[in-house]
Amino acid sequence: MSVLRPWSGALSSPGSRSWRCYWWWWCWVVVFGVAVGSGDPWMSAEACPSSCTCSGSRISCVDPERGINAFPVLQSEAEMENITDIYIANQSSFSSINDKDLHYYKNLRNLTVTNSRLTYVSKLAFQNNFKLQYLNLKDNNLSSLSWRIFKHLNISYLILSGNPLHCSCENMWIKLWLGEEADTQELNCIEDGGTRKPLSKLTLPNCEVPKVTLTPSKVTVMEGENMRLTCTTSGVPSPELIWNMALVTNYEIETSGQISVLRLSNLSSLDHNSKIICTAENIVGGKESSLVLDILFPPKITKLSDAISDHHWCIPFSVSGNPQPDLQWFRDDKAVKEGDYVKTMIHDVTEIEYHGCLQLDSPTHLNNGHYMLVAKNIYGSDRKEVEAHFMRKPWDGENEREPYYYDLNPDTNSDLNPDTNPGAPPGDSHEDKVAVYVVVGIAAVAFTGFLLMLVILKFGGNSKFGIKGPSSVISNDDDSASPLHHVSNGSNTPSSSEMGPDAVIIGMTKIPVIENPQYFRSTNSLLKTDTFVQHIKRHNIVLKRELGEGAFGKVFLAECYNLSPDQEKILVAVKTLKEASENARKDFHREAELLTNLQHEHIVTFYGVCVESDPLIMVFEYMKHGDLNKFLRAHGPDAVLMAEGQTTRPVELTQSQMLHIAQQIASGMVYLASQHFVHRDLATRNCLVGENLLVKIGDFGMSRDVYSTDYYRVGGHTMLPIRWMPPESIMYRKFTTESDVWSLGVVLWEIFTYGKQPWYQLSNNEVIECITQGRVLQRPRTCPKEVYDLMLGCWQREPHMRLNIKEIHGLLLNLAKASPVYLDILG
Repeated sequence: MSVLRPWSGALSSPGSRSWRCYWWWWCWVVVFGVAVGSGDPWMSAEACPSSCTCSGSRISCVDPERGINAFPVLQSEAEMENITDIYIANQSSFSSINDKDLHYYKNLRNLTVTNSRLTYVSKLAFQNNFKLQYLNLKDNNLSSLSWRIFKHLNISYLILSGNPLHCSCENMWIKLWLGEEADTQELNCIEDGGTRKPLSKLTLPNCEVPKVTLTPSKVTVMEGENMRLTCTTSGVPSPELIWNMALVTNYEIETSGQISVLRLSNLSSLDHNSKIICTAENIVGGKESSLVLDILFPPKITKLSDAISDHHWCIPFSVSGNPQPDLQWFRDDKAVKEGDYVKTMIHDVTEIEYHGCLQLDSPTHLNNGHYMLVAKNIYGSDRKEVEAHFMRKPWDGENEREPYYYDLNPDTNSDLNPDTNPGAPPGDSHEDKVAVYVVVGIAAVAFTGFLLMLVILKFGGNSKFGIKGPSSVISNDDDSASPLHHVSNGSNTPSSSEMGPDAVIIGMTKIPVIENPQYFRSTNSLLKTDTFVQHIKRHNIVLKRELGEGAFGKVFLAECYNLSPDQEKILVAVKTLKEASENARKDFHREAELLTNLQHEHIVTFYGVCVESDPLIMVFEYMKHGDLNKFLRAHGPDAVLMAEGQTTRPVELTQSQMLHIAQQIASGMVYLASQHFVHRDLATRNCLVGENLLVKIGDFGMSRDVYSTDYYRVGGHTMLPIRWMPPESIMYRKFTTESDVWSLGVVLWEIFTYGKQPWYQLSNNEVIECITQGRVLQRPRTCPKEVYDLMLGCWQREPHMRLNIKEIHGLLLNLAKASPVYLDILG
């Protein structure tokens, strides 16, 4: 492969179309040390042995003449971490895989060592390769292989045919593990006399997988008591008994033959919900038996912090106790009455603790005071106190006995009369008073005229929606958010001269109508013949205010009556259909059927339609905090720069909150994939944020408000989000679940950069060149290594090599569960 150097022609030639792409790449290398530490997938020729060929993610060594005797060692750990495939063949000097040979190939998924002289694989050979799924060791000199090599891996394919395996007890696990696959591979083993026999027919005396029993199987015991557990095993060869646990409680182990006793003394409440495992292992395999400790103990308040503010005020706390304690709040020794505006919220539950807060919605000085939390269960109670100050009293810093206003007439106010109080300021002259009255009068007249003009402008034209009657009331509540997004008039908005006849006006800018071809091709299974779309009466919709205007019509915040059996009215986002042509109506009903069938906790809820008269209306769930991109920017390090008129710095998102956001989006994408739906435009701008950091996917390609600088215009009618698209989508317009996985990786990058635009330093054409040439986005500063590894798994060039969407969700879920998320900070 070609070598990229800072002085190469690729960089210095003015005629090169890709010089800026290379220039930016080289800047990243110099400034951030990309080539050493951050995992850039392109490596120079010196990093690859002469007998092998290397690409960004693959190493292949097949030359028998210039052979190798061990795995290649590349120039940096980062380069080795990017490798997902290693293929070695025809290497007569390659005889072993040792403990550290693959230590730095942490993302290795496929390994082939075939037609070589491999005779030994260490039990720790793959200790650092947790992602390994495909292992091909065909046609080597392996006589035995231990099951312990693979016990921590999730191997999907293991190929061992063509090896001189012994018909020994040590290889019995291969028969048991492969099952019928042993015959498919034509696996044979060699008996002591040299006779070959199918491995599937191997039967040996005194060679069986052990059995293990842990008694008692369930334990509920008080804190401070003692406990005895007995682990009994059987099997031949005689198994080894191993206890596996991480306990604070002191313990002793006594083992005699095939029985082992674990004695726990003075049980600690910190071990509640801890798992104890007893494992029996021999050369044939291993079995385990386990239980979870259920330790009863009185409550303990481990944290009660000062009140913090964001969308709601919150007094954070952490409480432990089993059974779960009842919580009671007191303010100034009086019980706090909880309701819609003051309530206890539990946001996260760990093995032994409940994390939450006392949430107060818009508290005033009347809520200030000395707060006490009391936690009780049947075994005891605990209490902690904290001072909470939400707002200054109106008279703070003043003499409370002073009036809020004064009579400035020195004749009636003796304190201000210079005749009776020499220290008082001199009174105003009669002329000054007259001047003040005149100015005030003029201002009052001008203000009244201004109000009249506003009323005329607001109500003089046609009413919004063309809805008449008392239900079409526009109120002035200051709420925001909708399942569609506001138009951003960026510099890349297409000019009117370049638009076709199907372009529509958004504000003062023409934007082409955007169709999603994949939407129509991939949703046949969702458009069921018996789909029932809920119809909502127009008089039940009360408009509050306009939120924005998109290519297909306007979006309003509204109140909807009789929609929920639990509430008289709820806030909703209402989308109208601007164009009433036959094709537009068909698309409207098609989309309504599709959205009705998409029901998931992380997909924005579609309530129904109103088609009694024009304009046609769709009713969506209202998401309080708007689109995720703006939300991320508002809670990032540059929030003050982005805010209009805001001087206080908002609370910055934590890493655990970012993971919580990411796993919710992944959950929604798992559902869409299960419905054979290809989104095609997954990005943070198309996700919405609700209460308690609830995130939902809220755009389906057909009805899209455009963040204009995020899209690239192709021809006159197509706008593509190329910064979120994989190479096959850019070059061949191919959209699949795998292309959505690529986009999900970019969404993760957006989340951990607090909403930055991918490739923000490059133009659209330069982005296309970089992506099609195999470049990937750099690791964000706040991003954990595990998450960036996941991003790289989404950005594999070959679609079939990308991570599975379910696997992504599982990994994010595990990372998100690693630490509690205090959602109350974000309301």
